[in-house]
Amino acid sequence: MSELFSLETIEQLARDYGYWAVFFGISLENAGVPLPGETITLVGGFLAGSGELNYGLVLASAIGGAILGDNFGYWLGVWGGWPLLKQVGRLFRISDDRLLDLKGQFARNAPRAVFFGRFATLLRIFAGPLAGIVEMPYPKFFAYNAAGAILWATTMVSLAFFVGRVVPLAELVSHVAKFGIAALLLFVAAVAVPHFFKMQIEKPSEEAGS
Repeated sequence: MSELFSLETIEQLARDYGYWAVFFGISLENAGVPLPGETITLVGGFLAGSGELNYGLVLASAIGGAILGDNFGYWLGVWGGWPLLKQVGRLFRISDDRLLDLKGQFARNAPRAVFFGRFATLLRIFAGPLAGIVEMPYPKFFAYNAAGAILWATTMVSLAFFVGRVVPLAELVSHVAKFGIAALLLFVAAVAVPHFFKMQIEKPSEEAGS
């Protein structure tokens, strides 16, 4: 897998297939397929900065792919995500009640996850399907998804377009990947910490009641 999706391979794919590589790379990743869509988008912006591709077309390809991919992932979550998630939960011995609790937590944070999730490793892949599983209203999902796609694509393509002229591509990809991991940890903390304190507050009340 590491050789199949090496930076050199991705660069070659972007040179061979241009805007289609950017469009399908990010759309498949956002649909739930673990592909290096972010790296493909950065490579597209980098090639635009070197004059091999057009900046506007790379940006349009990234925005279109991000919106389409997350929409596909959303409907996958709506149509069959919850039964699949319950089966995975049983595999890891997670009770249905616990899954329902986790579902409720994500539902409360779904708009933020859909909008900002593209900047976080893994969340970019699962935000769409999870939004469908928690039954986030589709018009609301579409609005947050489109806004997040525009912000993310503009940031990534512009970053590679301008910064890629002075920073080696491999170094740029590495820094963005580290930022994605940090963003994921921050999101998990933002969701988990309030829930932890809530559980600590409710626990004495339950013990007193019993």
